[in-house]
Formats: sequence, C-alpha cells, structure tokens
Amino acid sequence: MLQCKRVINEVLETVDFVAPNERVVFRTCERERDCVVFQMGSADAERALAVAKLVENDVAGIDINMGCPKEYSTKAGMGAALLSDPDKIECILSTLVKGICKPVTCKIRILSSLEDTIRLVKRIEKTGVAAIAVHGRKKEERPQHPVHCEVIKAISEAVTIPVIANGGSHDFIKEYTDIEAFQQATGASSVMIARAAMWNPSIFRREGLCPLKEVMQAYIKYSTWPCSLCRGEAGFCLRNVLGCWLGVSLAVRYDNHYTNTKYCLCQMLREQLESTEGKKLHAAQSTQEICEVFEMGHFYEETTAILEAKKVLKAKTQDDDDQMEDTDVIKMSVRFDKRDYPPQITPKMYLLEWCRKEKHPQPVYETVQRSLDKLFCSVVTVAEQKYRSTLWDKSKKLAEQAAAIVCLRTLGLPEGKLNEGENHLINKRKRENQELLNNKEHEDDLLVEAAHKRAHVTERTSDFSSTEVPR
Repeated sequence: MLQCKRVINEVLETVDFVAPNERVVFRTCERERDCVVFQMGSADAERALAVAKLVENDVAGIDINMGCPKEYSTKAGMGAALLSDPDKIECILSTLVKGICKPVTCKIRILSSLEDTIRLVKRIEKTGVAAIAVHGRKKEERPQHPVHCEVIKAISEAVTIPVIANGGSHDFIKEYTDIEAFQQATGASSVMIARAAMWNPSIFRREGLCPLKEVMQAYIKYSTWPCSLCRGEAGFCLRNVLGCWLGVSLAVRYDNHYTNTKYCLCQMLREQLESTEGKKLHAAQSTQEICEVFEMGHFYEETTAILEAKKVLKAKTQDDDDQMEDTDVIKMSVRFDKRDYPPQITPKMYLLEWCRKEKHPQPVYETVQRSLDKLFCSVVTVAEQKYRSTLWDKSKKLAEQAAAIVCLRTLGLPEGKLNEGENHLINKRKRENQELLNNKEHEDDLLVEAAHKRAHVTERTSDFSSTEVPR
C-alpha cells in the first residue's frame, strides 16, 4: 500500500489504490465508505500511519491485525508475532490514534495464560483505541480447536471499551440466532464473523438463510439494483456484508478478478463442489464462464457492454482534452499497419535516416500509457517540433510508429509504404547485406586457408615424430 497512488476510477465509479505495476491493491466505493474498516498488517508505527493517512478518507476506520498466525505475516514481525512485543503494539496503536481522525481498532488472539491476555488488553485499552476484536484461540490453534468463550468473556469484563468476539463460525454460528447466542456466551458488545459469512452471507438475515443459488447470483451481480434478499431490514444489505468481508468491490459490476470471485463461490458451494454445477465452477477460467455456470450469461453481456461504453466515452473525453492541451503538437489520425510496409522496413527507420541526412538530432519518442484502457500514445520530437497520432495503440512500438508517420507525412517525406515505388532503404539494406555476405565469404576463405596451413604443419610434425632418431 505504501507504493500506491489513489486514483478515481470514473468508469467503475470506484476509488482505486494502484501500485506502480498498475495492479489494484485496494478498491472501494462511495457506498462502502461508512461501513468498511481497512485492516492492515504492519510491524512499524510510521509506515502504518502513512498507509492510514492514504486511505482514511475512504473508509470508516483502521484496524491492525495482531492475530494472523500465517508465516508470511509472522516472519515479518506482523500479525500474531506482535503479541509477544507489547511495546511495539503500544507504539503502533498510539501513533495511529494520535495521527488520524478515524477510529482505530486492533484484532488479537488470546495468549497462553488468562493473566497475560488481560494484561495485554488493558495496555491496548490505554492507547485510546475505539474497540478490540478478540479471536478466542491461541496462535497455534486452528478452526477445528474449540473457541475459548470464557476468555473472551473475561476480557469483556476487564476493559471498558467495546470487545468484538470472533472465532465462533465452526462451533456456534449456523444461522442468525446463533450470532446472538455467541454474543451472550462471550459477554462481548458485538460479534465478528468470517467463515460463516463467507459460506452464506445471508447468515445476517433475521428471517433465516436464503437459498444458496439466490445468494450466489446476488454476489456475482453486486450491482446497483435493490437487494431482494434482505430487503434492507435493519439497514443491512447483502452487498454491505460482502463488501465488508472482502474489503473490496466484487464480481462483474466492480471488475473483481475472476479468481477472487471463483474462490468465494467455491467456499459457498463447499459440499456441493462435486455436483455438476460445482465441477463447472471449478473449471471456469473467466468471469464470463462463471456467470454462464449460474445461467447469468445475458447479465454478463449487458453489464460488460455498459462498462465498455463508459470506457469509450471516457477515452473520447480524454482525447478531446488532449486536443485542447497539446497546442504545440502536430496531430493526425493515423495508425501503423505492418501489412502496408515491406519486411523489416518501418516509418521510424525512414525518419531516422532523414534526420541523419539533414544533420538533425535523432528523433526522441515520449510514450505514455492510459490507465483507463492500457492503450499507448507516443509523441516524437524532430527538429524541436512535436508530432503524434490522435489514435491510441495497444503497444508502445505501434504508438511510436504512428508518431513517426505523422511527422513524415507533415514534412512530405516518404515513409516506406509498398505503394511508394522504389524503396531506397530496401536497396540500402540489400547493399549492406551483400557487403556482409562478401565479408563473410572472405572470412570463410581466410579460415579455410588457415585450417589448411595448420593441417600441413601438423602433418610435417607427425612425419618428424615418427622418424627414428639414432642413439
């Protein structure tokens, strides 16, 4: 996240945090802003603060993960590794509380003894955090181990800040009423659910679970239409559940990567993965194929068509802006098509040849990639004048060739096309190739001659060696 830039995605209507390699690390939207808590792993207070400042205006709060037992987290001193370093915990949380305006929370696992756990949570409370989430297992325990409700309850009684109980999916929570039972057993102010919500997000529906197929279709859509599953009861919506759980916008509407969508759907199917539908889902290699598994191919086509239309409109707007801004650049609507040129001959070669002949500095190409659709545009500078094509290309090389064409046509120079008659660059290439061939043949002759000489010397040496020398 420290490497990311905050980018407004006008096509998807999202806020994207984009890494230098163009990968979207975190994506959120206006609807989620007041309910998504951004959880990060960190072992450094200042770095954590830098990330928190980057995202704080787009989320409801910041949480530090101090309970993840996975090696990728602990080997960097994050997650559950922090539990053995209370000083670092205090430093990170205090820095965040003082440095941002949004609520700060943390999530921990319980320690080996109740006394150590209580001592740690009281120290955490003094940092000023708004709440503490407690996974009721030790760092070496896994979901198949029982959750320690009595420890969570002791923590709830020991501190004055809200305690969020976590870890009940396996033992307790199968439907909505179980959430209330887990809360009562732990004495917590609220309950955090991960796996049970992943298996069926309608676990939050008071009236009971919805049919899984309906849930999965709603998950895939995640669109702007009213949710028919929960009907907005208690202000809670399936879309919010999913958005909170993943921390990103999902599926077709928000261009979620198909592997993420597929993973979540497989978790929902679980025991049904060996069914015909489950096998098709497991074999799917794109969002479109996932939609077709659930008889939503038409929805996919409609949605992608809308998004593509938005991209085209946005691209046209950008091009119009370019037209106004680049007043010093000569522009034409041209594209490079390799089929119009002889093999190994390009407009860039012709432009370079002309610059050398006229004793101009060689052409300088400046190429940019548009984040919206990943297309390229290049500006070439020749004799202090800039040239570019108004059409964007799918590769850097094609964009540079198009810029060279604009320059050549503006100057009234040949560009090497097949219909331009005799091609002097081809003739030059032929001469250069012939010279190389002649040089190669000459080198081969010299090598043969040298080989003959070595063979002759070897023969004479052999004859001398076989001659008997009198004692």
